Amino acid sequence: MPGILGKHDGNKLDAVSDAIDDVNVLKAKVWDSESEFDSTKDKTAFRQYETACDRVKNVYREQHEKQTVDFNIKARADFKSRKRARMGIWQAMEMLNSLVDESDPDTSLSQIEHLLQAAEAIRRDGKPEWMQVTGLIHDLGKLLYFFGSQGQWDVVGDTFVVGCAFSEKNIYPETFAGNPDYYDAVYSTKYGIYEPNCGLDNVMLSWGHDEYLYHVIKGQSSLPEEALAMIRYHSFYPWHREGAYTHLMNEKDKLALAATRAFNPYDLYSKDDEPCDPEKLRPYYEDLIAKFFPPEIDW
Repeated sequence: MPGILGKHDGNKLDAVSDAIDDVNVLKAKVWDSESEFDSTKDKTAFRQYETACDRVKNVYREQHEKQTVDFNIKARADFKSRKRARMGIWQAMEMLNSLVDESDPDTSLSQIEHLLQAAEAIRRDGKPEWMQVTGLIHDLGKLLYFFGSQGQWDVVGDTFVVGCAFSEKNIYPETFAGNPDYYDAVYSTKYGIYEPNCGLDNVMLSWGHDEYLYHVIKGQSSLPEEALAMIRYHSFYPWHREGAYTHLMNEKDKLALAATRAFNPYDLYSKDDEPCDPEKLRPYYEDLIAKFFPPEIDW
């Protein structure tokens, strides 16, 4: 009779169900597949710092002059000393929305638009849900600007290692001459205060939104290690793009590098896409956020 399943039909349904499960497992493994959304984009049009406006150059000059070992030790101590707010992820996105990153030569869009652009590009390429969430939140560390930062120089911009010689592969490398660590007998050497291949977990990256957000969420979400690496190192361009600081890497950092490079196109090349509609996308992403975060977290 129509509508009644026989034994063999039930077996077929089980087979279909198993096949769907297999496909879902495969989908969860494609985080490191090549990005597709950006295949027609002119990638040479991005990160044009030599022709950037003065506001971009001024932020980097200030950052390079003031990001010292002493400052970074104090910034980390301050982070551990207090909680700045307690709120959910979407609320944090809305709070950040008034900030325009003065170090970015590629966009003047609001932060919530950039976050949604990145997440939507990841979604269109069929990447796993945890990576979509990573795209959605990756710049939320810029909330630091509202939580007692000294400006934008200790929040935004490319990151770099402090405590050893500043790499020539950083953008505007000549501006490090204004940093007192540039002349320090130890900090100015190749390894500085570090051991060869000590691992990036054991070095200090310049304090800003990457490090801040990494420390905020690593104990308050169920995101995988790859996602944490994408967040912590997405602004570490001298490393993941230019190949600097590899003498400090260990075996664990190889996965972190692969994850960061897989994420980078979605952060960088989604910036010129059409603006997203936050209210239209909000239900989808709030459901997704709930899979990896509690309703509220400490900031």
